[in-house]
Amino acid sequence: MTDAMDVDIHTDVPPRCEKRKADALDDIPTPRRIKALDQDVVNKIAAGEIIVAPVHALKELIENAVDAGSTSLEILVKEGGLKLLQITDNGCGIDKEDLPILCERFTTSKLQKFEDLQTISTYGFRGEALASISHISHLTVTTKTRHSPTAWRAYYEGGKLVPAKPGQSPDPKPTAGRQGTQITVEDLFYNVPTRRRAFRSPSDEYNKIIDMVGRYAIHCSHVAFSCKKHGESCASIAVQADSSRIDRIRQIYGSSVANELTEFSTFDDRWGFKASGYATNANYSTKKTTLLLFINNRCVESSNIKKAIEQTYSSFLPKNGHPFVYLSLEIDPRRVDVNVHPTKREVNFLNEDEIIQAICENLREKLASVDASRTFVTQSLLPGGTGLAFIAESQQMVAGHSKTNGSHMSRKFTARPDESNLVRTDTNLRKITSMLPPVSMVNNKVGPPSYQNVNAEMLEYETVDRDIVVCRLLSVRELRAAVREDMHHELTEIFANHTFVGIVDERRRLAAIQGGVKLYLVDYGRVCFEYFYQLGLTDFGNFGTIKFSPPLDLRELLSLAAEFEKSSSADDDENEDFDTEELVELVAEQLIERREMLLEYFSLEISPAGELLSIPLMVKGYTPSIAKLPRFLLRLGPHVNWMEEKPCFESFLKELAAFYVPEQLPTSPGDPAEEEDLDEEIKARRAHVRRAVEHVLFPAFKARLVATKSLMEEGVVEVANLKGLYRVFERC
Repeated sequence: MTDAMDVDIHTDVPPRCEKRKADALDDIPTPRRIKALDQDVVNKIAAGEIIVAPVHALKELIENAVDAGSTSLEILVKEGGLKLLQITDNGCGIDKEDLPILCERFTTSKLQKFEDLQTISTYGFRGEALASISHISHLTVTTKTRHSPTAWRAYYEGGKLVPAKPGQSPDPKPTAGRQGTQITVEDLFYNVPTRRRAFRSPSDEYNKIIDMVGRYAIHCSHVAFSCKKHGESCASIAVQADSSRIDRIRQIYGSSVANELTEFSTFDDRWGFKASGYATNANYSTKKTTLLLFINNRCVESSNIKKAIEQTYSSFLPKNGHPFVYLSLEIDPRRVDVNVHPTKREVNFLNEDEIIQAICENLREKLASVDASRTFVTQSLLPGGTGLAFIAESQQMVAGHSKTNGSHMSRKFTARPDESNLVRTDTNLRKITSMLPPVSMVNNKVGPPSYQNVNAEMLEYETVDRDIVVCRLLSVRELRAAVREDMHHELTEIFANHTFVGIVDERRRLAAIQGGVKLYLVDYGRVCFEYFYQLGLTDFGNFGTIKFSPPLDLRELLSLAAEFEKSSSADDDENEDFDTEELVELVAEQLIERREMLLEYFSLEISPAGELLSIPLMVKGYTPSIAKLPRFLLRLGPHVNWMEEKPCFESFLKELAAFYVPEQLPTSPGDPAEEEDLDEEIKARRAHVRRAVEHVLFPAFKARLVATKSLMEEGVVEVANLKGLYRVFERC
């Protein structure tokens, strides 16, 4: 054993006391010499710290443009900013003499000595943005000052001037241009392939750009913003310079946010701060907190402020509910260190805890003062309820608030506007239906008379206590994502800000709406189908209920529908011969077998004996035609894919949406004498549908409809453009 150990010692490693041989010294690695990095490597490393993604480059360019006194910013994006990122402003411009050093590191007009950082009040100050961008892209600057007779264009790479084409001079070239600066960034990260491959998709980067532009568009009052994709005619964001802050929030985040905003402000000289902003009240809640935070006019992030605001709202919002908050915080520059993050995304300031506490206390007082007007969502329909009086009172309260806002808006503008830009805003004005000539009565078959055996108008609303169920099904999330991907942004904006004009044709389900200075003809049946389908995805598992007392016989309803379908197919000579009893029994067994799932997900309750106890309530204030109920139940058999989860939910919700779509009604004859001859049930149903379309459905489209591309192609037609009509009349 000792000999073996001796052999191991002598063959592997010399003992510590043994003298090393000269040959063994050659195997010891020598220390590497320290060398200065190449300047190009240094610049690319610095650029990677400052410009992490296209949105960071755009943020720096926006801040430079606002610092230059711009009142209008136009942004053009191609492939999420990786291929092209262009921003055009009307600021003071750049002197030609400064162009040679414009993209060198640490060249700035905002600092002269380090002590100036203590009183810095501009967005940018270190002179690293353009330098960093020029090292990882092809940068072009076109600029003109007020006193310059011409604009100048310069090309940059690696922080230096380069010629536009090989063999030419790198000096700036004179060109035509308006006052201000246009910066064009092309092929971002072209020389950093690893960084470029890390981006998932151009659409994700474009969404980040839209979010950043929207934040600055809300904060920078008196500055117009527009942002669009290269090659598209309509802008994703278009904000006028004279728009108020609430109007900017409405345009970017929607009316559902803007209608529930509460203004707040506070200050304290002890801590040297002043805070102001807008926050949603207790009537608004979303799944994720939206915090627009600006400290000394710079868009930043603060996890401490965000957590404190969420804690403040926890007393006012339901569980998992979150607010929208815009907060502008002005702090004495001597108390702020803005130079702690390469992108200036984070800042440190003194007395952070005291300032946050003061802001949250003021916000809590504001929320408590408006909490008396909170409205609640109805979850169920039960006979004998008393919820209608409360809802009516809430609606009157909201209506009074809207009128107050309208009168305030009317006092803002004193100059007479151009008639070609006038927009209808009062929905109580004369409707288009009063201008249409009387038409003859059309005899339409809306369903068998035996369908009308349930009086839907006798139902009353009652609120019940039931926790909101959070849907975590991957299939439902995929269906929601498919709707968002098919979104038509321009049409969605039209519906979000439209003015309802009137119903044009109830038989063909046509209505007129006004969007801006344009008049549109809308197939409200097609739009309602899209809206109720999206509502089914959004409220999945959280529907209210319409309860039947006494319960309805499921098989009797299915038999009515089957007989009607068979007679209709015979009239159409389709020769579809099927056994109605066999079909009814097959569909009834399918529904009874899956009654637990139908109740849990869709509030469709069926007893084991085959009694229909309830159907889902999708929107309050509108009752679907009970005449369509038998056919809806019958179609749940052959037209729903019960074998796979995702197709099952999709097909069921589409059938439910079709059931809720307002039915085609006979056109109003116009003559009072002929109107009296109509069936009372048809007249009552027409009155209900008219009221629901104008006062329930189209207002709901404003808040929740995501208009799809297929809806733009099939359901909406532009019929008039006020500016176009003015041009026609001018030629006459």
